[in-house]
Amino acid sequence: MSYITFEENRPMDFIGLGRLCIDLNANEIHRPMEETRTFTKYVGGSPANITIAIARLGKKAGFIGRVSDDQHGRFITNYLKERGIDTSSVITDKSGSVTGLAFTEIKSPTDCSILMYRDNVADLKLEPADVKEEYIKNAKTIMISGTALAASPSREAVFKAVELARKHKVVVFFDIDYRPYTWASKDEVGIYCSLVAKKSDVILGGREEFDFLEAPYGPLKQDDRATAENWFRHNAKIVLVKRGGDGSTAFTHDGQSFKGTTFPANVVKTFGAGDSFAGAFIYGLMNGWDISRSQQFGAASASIVVSSHSCSDAMPTAEEIQAVIDKHTSK
Repeated sequence: MSYITFEENRPMDFIGLGRLCIDLNANEIHRPMEETRTFTKYVGGSPANITIAIARLGKKAGFIGRVSDDQHGRFITNYLKERGIDTSSVITDKSGSVTGLAFTEIKSPTDCSILMYRDNVADLKLEPADVKEEYIKNAKTIMISGTALAASPSREAVFKAVELARKHKVVVFFDIDYRPYTWASKDEVGIYCSLVAKKSDVILGGREEFDFLEAPYGPLKQDDRATAENWFRHNAKIVLVKRGGDGSTAFTHDGQSFKGTTFPANVVKTFGAGDSFAGAFIYGLMNGWDISRSQQFGAASASIVVSSHSCSDAMPTAEEIQAVIDKHTSK
């Protein structure tokens, strides 16, 4: 059964909105960052990674965001262009802002951390005027990243994008994408992310992220089914709760739930799994697949990315994902 209807007569399949930054992944793994001397640079940021994943899978993708007016900003924009992603709504910020940097520490396959530099970042300078109605109404779906709600004027730009998407029947995906170093308080997370979640068709997040959305409004449910039912009272058709290595559970507004699988991986690092899963899961839904198959596709994609040093560069093709599924389901 298809729970989401996409307007098929749109030239753009997918628009990402929010964080465009740089990942600097440690080359000397299995040691603390204090002992790390060299890093490899990649494009990063959850909405950027998801958009790259969608483009890698063959969908027509674009992005709404701001980059810094420097070498890092040009690196990001050129990277997106090289992968066929439309950058006509990627604005070069002229205010003296900088690109967010994420230094990764890979002590072991399960002990990874990120050191973020997020002061005066360009992505949070996105303005409502940067969000064009014509651009959004020509898309089938838009992905909103919760990080873009952490400060103004980016926050207001998100609200405008969501309103325009609903006006033109553009499917709204919302990735809660909570990053503690970006927000002023946990209450703000719940307040502003809830406003977007109420107008979203599909909501994706971890258990803790959903707790943040509930925290300002009463006792935590900490129950996946109850959480999903809360958002079904608004516009959500699918609520997907991610639990890392334990897979995911997708709940639908007709009362069903679908437990996702996982695939074996030679894990290098833990980050990137959620973004690769989201990209492949959305791809499946856009192809009209059922939820279980879309979850399976997402899980296989995640197993590929966690086995790689990078996130954005490692986003797989549909053929590569299917090969993983075939290999393990044939046993």
